Amino acid sequence: MRTSVIGYPRIGAARELKFAVEKYFRGEIGAGELRRTAAELRSAHWRAQQACGINFIPSGDFSFYDHVLDTAVLFNLVPERYRALGLDELETYFAMARGYQGPRGDVKALAMRKWFNTNYHYLVPEIEDSAEIRIAGSKIFDEYEEARRLGIETRPALVGAFTLLKLARFTGRKRAEHIADDIVRAYRDVLARLGEMGARWIQFDEPSLVTDLTPEDIRLLAELYRPILSGKHSVKVLVQTYFGDVRDCYDVLLSLPFDGIGLDFVEGVQSLVLLQKHGFPENKTLFAGVVSGRNIWRNRYADTLRTVREIRRYARDVVIGPSCSLLHVPYSVKHETRLPQDYTRHFAFAEEKLRELAELKRLLDSPNPTKEEAYKRNEALLAGPRCKPDEAVRARVAALTERDFTRLPALPEREAIQRNNLKLPPLPTTTIGSFPQTPDVRAIRAAYRKGEVPEEAYRRFIFDKIADCVRRQEEIGLDVLVHGEFERSDMVEYFGECLDGFVFTTNGWVQSYGTRCVKPPIIWGDVRRSRPITVEHAVFADGLTDRPVKGMLTGPVTMLNWSFPREDLPPKEIAFQIALAIRDEVLDLEAHGIDIIQIDEAALREKLPLRRSDWHAQYLSWAIPAFRLVHSGVRSETQIHTHMCYSRFEDMIREIEAMDADVISFEASRSDLELVETLRASGFRPGAGPGVYDIHSPRIPDVEELKAAIRKMVRAIGPARLWINPDCGLKTRGEDETWASLRHMVQAAAEVRAELEG
Repeated sequence: MRTSVIGYPRIGAARELKFAVEKYFRGEIGAGELRRTAAELRSAHWRAQQACGINFIPSGDFSFYDHVLDTAVLFNLVPERYRALGLDELETYFAMARGYQGPRGDVKALAMRKWFNTNYHYLVPEIEDSAEIRIAGSKIFDEYEEARRLGIETRPALVGAFTLLKLARFTGRKRAEHIADDIVRAYRDVLARLGEMGARWIQFDEPSLVTDLTPEDIRLLAELYRPILSGKHSVKVLVQTYFGDVRDCYDVLLSLPFDGIGLDFVEGVQSLVLLQKHGFPENKTLFAGVVSGRNIWRNRYADTLRTVREIRRYARDVVIGPSCSLLHVPYSVKHETRLPQDYTRHFAFAEEKLRELAELKRLLDSPNPTKEEAYKRNEALLAGPRCKPDEAVRARVAALTERDFTRLPALPEREAIQRNNLKLPPLPTTTIGSFPQTPDVRAIRAAYRKGEVPEEAYRRFIFDKIADCVRRQEEIGLDVLVHGEFERSDMVEYFGECLDGFVFTTNGWVQSYGTRCVKPPIIWGDVRRSRPITVEHAVFADGLTDRPVKGMLTGPVTMLNWSFPREDLPPKEIAFQIALAIRDEVLDLEAHGIDIIQIDEAALREKLPLRRSDWHAQYLSWAIPAFRLVHSGVRSETQIHTHMCYSRFEDMIREIEAMDADVISFEASRSDLELVETLRASGFRPGAGPGVYDIHSPRIPDVEELKAAIRKMVRAIGPARLWINPDCGLKTRGEDETWASLRHMVQAAAEVRAELEG
């Protein structure tokens, strides 16, 4: 038995890459020091895998910002607006990732979307009609050679040709079929060059193959890979899939001359069935994903051994590995020194998953694995429940009826009542919720958690920040204010800390995009609210102004999707537990006079099954009701907002409407407001706030740019239900750029409002 890893975390166990890249952005270090940090991390990652006896170690999976962007740059897919800046290679790369505003010009970043059904965000490649598709970068070759100098043979990895074309945005008249020959030549050139360098294998990541495929898609797959593989020379090619099964194209994959095929046996519900029905060629290697790459619980060896034994009945040459890249889990449990071992012994982060693979390899090679100590330890660990159930919480969920998921009166009647109650102007301006987490905020929070700052001093600091934030929002003229969320480290972690049933790591960081890292909570037991969470801060802010102040909450589906969920309860049960806890908070806010309450469901789309046939039964049948449960008990006068970001919503507008929120804000600006036309065409009924500028970029939009965006929205949606807001929360931005951008936004809204009234 051999073992393989698809990809490894990049950011560093102590987020070294994040801090180095951010220092580079601030001009505190140069490109040379940044590259040295990256090389040190790559070496550590390769050596960690080598130490665990991993037979197939990836290279090329490391990235300064995003692996899809890396593939685009490799093949010269750099839009002309970035070339025109005249920056060097690294600066151009970051301009594509973050936008650029400086002496060389002013350009927005590439669009950003969720990587399939994960919380990782990728940059959308743009393919212009004038694009000359060829090898233009050297990263994949350089990193392979770098590993060889360390004495480590790796398998270079990059996004496959089919997935690259499916994810790309074509900005001109050309489409995939028009550039297929150029793509084929470029990928063949990569194979030829790696073959000349002595590489034994290359990995093409093709997660798009687990989605719903049309006959045209399957034809494109074959038309790409038959010629690519016909010139592969000595290097073997692995087509690696993950996040699901390849039911639509399994036969075609088997017919193509790949040397290895990677299948997901964790999330791929039909992967084993496909193997049983159709078999597997003797001349190909099956790379079987049998250890979860996305959750953090210890693998149950008995189940995995049973699965692999069944796989071996149909495949002669089997390699085991994680179900997907380990990019989606933290580095190592060994850094969690504050959590009792009663918790941590149940966790497997990236390093622990390497050791699980090593143990599974030994067990699979053993004539009697159940007698091995590793097997016995695993059985003892997983025997019995981890925690006692909260019977009161479970009874409350069991007692829910249809009435608990229905808000009355219906939206049109509520809309008139809220308009009269709130008396907001046309095109009301607001923000999504958070304001910059400045160094002083982060420093005092860290000191408070360490016990170095008394609670009363910390509270005074937070309330002073809230007061200053409210004052400044009033000064620039925002219509609906927020308290700024200075007490919150993260929109999910903060609420989890205030609820029973969650466990928290100290260093369990996972990359979300670029230098943005999150620390997902772990859902350990049944969830309940034992005390108010946000009421004190919201009421304080509300008392400082005559303008409406939004209560700011995180929704139950996002809480679930951005945590590592327990595996002993169905997602529906967990979501309803969280929903009831957040519902209690909603009703508390309302009782204290908060008339606008935003319940963010930023991750609603995230865990939507990749196959449409599974949407309702596996997800929407409980995800939409979970959100409705949160707000169904409020008065007609209370306006419920929600927010969604960095996903595609065009194909689920009706489901979003079914959430029955009064106002829904969306990420939109980074994708050139494409969503606005969808809202128009669908007759979207709730109030809508498509983001007018991109908060993931440091650039400051000017008034004319914002007015153009607002006018486009008005033409498509009309002014009656249109809200003006940024794309997302402002926590990650600097203060100067934040207030300048918001000032421009308020001015632009006022000028368009005057145009409409005139």
